[in-house]
Amino acid sequence: MEVTGNMEKQSRRGTIYCFIAATLYSIGGLCIKVIPWHGLSINGARNMVALLVVGGYLLLSRHHLRLNRWILLGAISVCGTNVLFTLANKMTTAANAIVLQFTAPIFVILLGILFLRRRPTRLDVGACVLVLLGVLCFFVEGLEVGGMAGNVVALVSGLSYAGVFLLNDMPDSDPICSVFWGDVLSVLIGFPFLVQETAFTPTAITSVVILGAFQVGLAYVLLTIGLRTTPAVTASLVSGIEPVLNPILVAVFYHETIGPLSLVGAVVVIGGVVGYNALRARRAKAEIAA
Repeated sequence: MEVTGNMEKQSRRGTIYCFIAATLYSIGGLCIKVIPWHGLSINGARNMVALLVVGGYLLLSRHHLRLNRWILLGAISVCGTNVLFTLANKMTTAANAIVLQFTAPIFVILLGILFLRRRPTRLDVGACVLVLLGVLCFFVEGLEVGGMAGNVVALVSGLSYAGVFLLNDMPDSDPICSVFWGDVLSVLIGFPFLVQETAFTPTAITSVVILGAFQVGLAYVLLTIGLRTTPAVTASLVSGIEPVLNPILVAVFYHETIGPLSLVGAVVVIGGVVGYNALRARRAKAEIAA
């Protein structure tokens, strides 16, 4: 009885960590919008700060910094996600950028089919079709009002983010080490652009520090801790707050709005991903009970 109580307590704590991480991730769109720099400059600068947070966590937790094939591939995926998401926020609306990145679970399904020979279920196929319809709404409106290139970059960031999840499940992987090395790669890519910037305003510096310390560094640390005791479906459902809160913050403080067709697409994508995870969890629970 006591063991069960401890497990439930740890699960609740893990869920809270995942929720805080998703909330911290959601401030990314607003902070990126208010910094008058190139996207690669922003990403390089924020990851400099993030390295201090993640490195500090590794030291305090006595987690050995490792590097192998899977960790390196995971680092490349983390770096790609960071770079592409930052660029997308500069090229399209914050809502488009975060919702299109939120397609990552669908890419996990597709990559599993292509490379891991996983046989898709009808639920997998249905989720892919539904989310694809939502994504099409973004691209149709992108053709009408511009921002098509940004939508493409945001969608590719979803593919890169899917790689993070897949590679973290590989043998001898290490998520937090992948995050650290991914941050290092981001700094190396962004530094040449950063040294060319001239508008080092108080707003820009403050936003970079907030991005690096909280939206990248602390959020990744909390997420890796939370996922240890939080069921994947719970984490997925909790993370649904990010694509909702992100554009709200940008709309309130930056006065950027989302088009009606993109709004429909956002509802379809978020609903499709969250619904897919909920139905999959219910099915798995029924199979265990049987």
